[in-house]
Amino acid sequence: MKEKQAKYGLGQVVKHRLYPFRGIIFDVDPSFSNTDEWYESIPEDVRPSKDQPFYHLFAENAETEYVAYVSEQNLLPDTSGEPIRHPQVDEVFIRDPNGEYRTRSHSVN
Repeated sequence: MKEKQAKYGLGQVVKHRLYPFRGIIFDVDPSFSNTDEWYESIPEDVRPSKDQPFYHLFAENAETEYVAYVSEQNLLPDTSGEPIRHPQVDEVFIRDPNGEYRTRSHSVN
């Protein structure tokens, strides 16, 4: 199984292609790296291939914030410019004056 190069990067804001949520990428798996139970819970007609990058998102929809695990084929760039309101974003990222998110540098004591 050949792994693809990730199309999106850490700190990038994306939205789901089918469902009404968006989020910021905080980790990337080069290919599927979750449980078979999780994978099988996805309806077969929309179940993505495992041989593509999967992204961990601090996600949000109109009602709530949560962590999502999404295949690359189901993501699109979010160009709204709206900040992400997920409470963990500020622990990992800094939003620069241009509205882009950069990872915080953590010093080791």
